[in-house]
Amino acid sequence: MLNLLRLLLRLFLRYEAFNVAVTKTPGPVLLLPNHLSWIDWLIVGVVLDTDWRFVTSSATAQTSWVHRFIMVNRRTFPIDPLSPYAAKHMAEYLQKGGRLVLFPEGRLSRTGTLMKLFDGTGFLLHKTNAKVITAYQRGAHRLPCSPNKDDKKWFPKVTVHFSDLLTPPKLDHLSTAQARTQLTNWLRDRMIEQQFQTEMAFGPRTVPDAIIETARLRPKHQVLEDVTSKLTYRKLLLGAALLAEQWQQLLPLETTRVGVLLPNVNATPVTLLSLWSLGKVPALLNYSTGPAIMLACAQLAGLKQIITSRAFVERAKLKLEPLTEAGLEFIYLEDVRKRVRLLRKLAALFRLVRLPQSPFWDPQATAVILFTSGSEGVPKGVELSHTNILANIRQMLAVCDLQDTDRVFNALPLFHSFGLTVGTLLAMVRGFSVFLYPSPLHYRLVPTAIYLQNATIMLATNTFLNGYARRAHPYDFRSMRYLFAAAEKLQEATAKTWAQRFGVRVLEGYGATECSPCVSVNTPLLPKYGSAGRIVPGMEYKLEAVEGVAEGGRLFVRGPNVMKGYLNVDANAKFLALGGWYDTGDIVTVDGDGFVFIQGRLKRFAKISGEMVSLGAVEDALAGAFPHYGLRCQVAIIAQPDEDKGEKLIAVSNEARLTLDEIRAAVRAKGLPNLCVPREVKFVREIPKLGTGKVNHRELAKLL
Repeated sequence: MLNLLRLLLRLFLRYEAFNVAVTKTPGPVLLLPNHLSWIDWLIVGVVLDTDWRFVTSSATAQTSWVHRFIMVNRRTFPIDPLSPYAAKHMAEYLQKGGRLVLFPEGRLSRTGTLMKLFDGTGFLLHKTNAKVITAYQRGAHRLPCSPNKDDKKWFPKVTVHFSDLLTPPKLDHLSTAQARTQLTNWLRDRMIEQQFQTEMAFGPRTVPDAIIETARLRPKHQVLEDVTSKLTYRKLLLGAALLAEQWQQLLPLETTRVGVLLPNVNATPVTLLSLWSLGKVPALLNYSTGPAIMLACAQLAGLKQIITSRAFVERAKLKLEPLTEAGLEFIYLEDVRKRVRLLRKLAALFRLVRLPQSPFWDPQATAVILFTSGSEGVPKGVELSHTNILANIRQMLAVCDLQDTDRVFNALPLFHSFGLTVGTLLAMVRGFSVFLYPSPLHYRLVPTAIYLQNATIMLATNTFLNGYARRAHPYDFRSMRYLFAAAEKLQEATAKTWAQRFGVRVLEGYGATECSPCVSVNTPLLPKYGSAGRIVPGMEYKLEAVEGVAEGGRLFVRGPNVMKGYLNVDANAKFLALGGWYDTGDIVTVDGDGFVFIQGRLKRFAKISGEMVSLGAVEDALAGAFPHYGLRCQVAIIAQPDEDKGEKLIAVSNEARLTLDEIRAAVRAKGLPNLCVPREVKFVREIPKLGTGKVNHRELAKLL
């Protein structure tokens, strides 16, 4: 019977099982798979020895004769989940050398990904000292008998991956309740890591491959939308194929890097996909920095051609003359579109009757070049490989229950890694919809657009969230499931406003362009207010002590999402010397649960009377402290040399009525020491910002 079942699974589901040898381990041992469909017992059990027993619910078994037949037999271990003795019976069986299969989620997943784990599993691990094997079922969420909302296929490819034998940590020094919680968290981390590692090993290896694989599953799904058009996966690939034909004629064969100067419109991801199909490397230019910085970035990347749009250049009033005078050639999409004849469109459409295989490119090859924000110095060119981007996408998918039915509203510019990877490519790889909005600064229009789009996922920065809060109706964000905030510190006043007025919990994350970008993130399953979340799976971190900083240290991270390197020679030499570690330049603390708390950038610490003072902490204390001046009132902090104490703090505000006494009172009200109190206040008409909404401290210092 087992041989017949294995044959049927291989025939209809292309079933494979990996690392089956580990299931021969003698008891006591617990096998813990994720739970996605009604036939998980078959998918996992068909390769197990007959002495393995599946834990089932004796109450559910009474539903029908079919349930009784499947759930109460010699291969099962029925328990009453409401009985306080259920865990005791399982523990006794394991202590006698038994081998049990237990679904630690305690229910079928309704999201298609791992849900919360019941801490009864942690209790078993604590009391029995059983060995652990985790199992990840890949593709089972697409089965018709899976209750999640994802699209179903009659015959999806399903595989099961068994981990190596794991030994839970010994926690005899803790109480049973504490040990149970910690072991449950330990198990969840192992299951998340296994999902990530399995997807990296068995999933597509380049970004275009991953998009094409999803397109095969959902060719008619609307994946992209902007203010003027909508694209299904098939139209997306058709547009990319037509553009790729034109690039073969317009771009010299020896050209590797191509500049892209486009806003948040459908044409941008289509252009990226077309360049990838030819092995070209797009370099996304930040049009908010001005022509001088754009020219410096283009020269750093060695660009000769830049793809842009004439309509965009005119509307954004970009001054491209310095770039043209420097010898850069601009290719306008409007002109390229006129070159595409009807016969070429029909020919490309005919070729896409069967979706294409992506040409093989090295996963470690550069996929995109991005430029750092330059808030405290000249922008650096960052090379991100296909592996870097896919790793970060899969890290996010491992910790967030994102589904086919989700809709992302992305107003963050695609030249920013947050807007590119999380806001756009993640959805294109996973298979849900993206609405690209051209500017995050339309504070009145963005909330209405989110309301009309029924968006469930939104990306923003603290600055933009404050702007939307001033204009939005309380019902505009009724459909929101995930609101990610990053790129700058989430202020307490902002989080309270969104929770109290809109009923939306802001999930703060932390990242860097060099990390593709996500390093840590809060999720609905594991949130901690005030933190920047937990480090994503597959990443390591270490803290280096900093003189004058009592708690925490300088954060270094390493993982598959960390960049290939910098284009800047000096910066790249320093990065390579660290042996794969990336120096974030941020001072952080990490608590006992693994949550990261950002203290501030090392460059944004002032040394006053021998003590290190975080400028970011002072800015956080002043954020929202002056509601009587309105939400528009902002205060930034910079440091200047001081003969007596080394450095002094200067408060800079766009509100001329604000007094130094009010600022001092607000700082002291937050419990900060006197060293954190600014010595004077200065006023500017407008505090300069970067394209991502962060304060441009470098430009602010110039203004003063």
